[in-house]
Amino acid sequence: MSDPWLTIIGLGEDGPAGLSAASREALLAAEVVFGGPRHLALAGVQGRPWTVPFDVTPVLAERGRRVAVLVSGDPFWFGAGGSLMPHLAPGEWVSHPQPSTFSLAANRLGWRLEEVLCLGLHAAPLARLAPVLGRGVRAICLLRDGAAVGELAAYLTETGFGASALVVLEALGGPRERVRRTTAQAMDLADIAAPVAVAIEAVGAGLPRASGLPDAFFQHDGQITKRPVRALTLSALAPRAGEVLWDIGAGSGSIGIEWLLAGAAQCHAVEADATRAARAVVNADRFGLGHRYSLTCHAAPEGLDSLPRPDAVFVGGGATEALLARLWALLPGGTRLVINAVTLETEALLLGWSARHGGELLRIELAEAAPLGTKRGWRAAMPIMQWSVVR
Repeated sequence: MSDPWLTIIGLGEDGPAGLSAASREALLAAEVVFGGPRHLALAGVQGRPWTVPFDVTPVLAERGRRVAVLVSGDPFWFGAGGSLMPHLAPGEWVSHPQPSTFSLAANRLGWRLEEVLCLGLHAAPLARLAPVLGRGVRAICLLRDGAAVGELAAYLTETGFGASALVVLEALGGPRERVRRTTAQAMDLADIAAPVAVAIEAVGAGLPRASGLPDAFFQHDGQITKRPVRALTLSALAPRAGEVLWDIGAGSGSIGIEWLLAGAAQCHAVEADATRAARAVVNADRFGLGHRYSLTCHAAPEGLDSLPRPDAVFVGGGATEALLARLWALLPGGTRLVINAVTLETEALLLGWSARHGGELLRIELAEAAPLGTKRGWRAAMPIMQWSVVR
């Protein structure tokens, strides 16, 4: 189509004054204009407010008419542009962006934007910060309203980042613009107006980047792959960007969580015990990974058929002949499979499967120093056999 029916218009806090000539022409020619109430008021046009919750269906229903969509700043940086794209062909639309809040904030602060984390937290949990914050990290966060600024400051203080510098940026680029500075632990600013963003200069220790986080980082009932074994297991699973894991017998969820922290895309966990399953989901949420972690409460192999096909599979306990046979039938070629065994029966099972299908066997024997009378001695943990193989 050489004449797109949809025009996506980025709008700043300066309203029509900041619009390009092409944006003004599209707005004047539009038969229908969509936007948030604030956008419609800023542009001074009669239009149709976005539905709550947000839905692009009303826009798509007007296909064939002249339609304009008003959004904040850059339509493709946490904007409606990205939500519309899956439903449109390339020739159906044109976009006229304005500087995003992130760009305006970086220019007010003198920060190199390519070195700053840009996060949309207006509709996401603050725990999304957990995997990314660390000493010296700079972040600009979009928030839903003034109350959310206080919630952010409280979250940072509770998680050890109370000394972090905050810059509260309100209505950037317009006549209501205001920039104020504080720290997370001293945040007492009032009458904070939307739209609002907060810039963070983090002071505090973030999560370790190596595999094998301390066991105390996870809620668990003892059913957890212990720290040294978890590090070896993650090494065998070898997470890569974009990859999917099945974590079978998830327990506390620690393997799946560290898989995601290593930069992989998704974890689909299976856990038969309902209490442990709920606890694993809570752990994932605490690490800010709930949007990439899903759990099915089943005794595997039940429930596996409906899961997206994985790049790697971990079985942390309860491996059986039936489970291995089902996995071998389900998994596509190239899938990495890692199984840890503690009991003699499971060891025997893995020895048989490794004899038929190859792979690597690793015996893990660990001991920790522990009190022995007035002195100390080595207390051995139960040995673990690990079988890793590529399907």
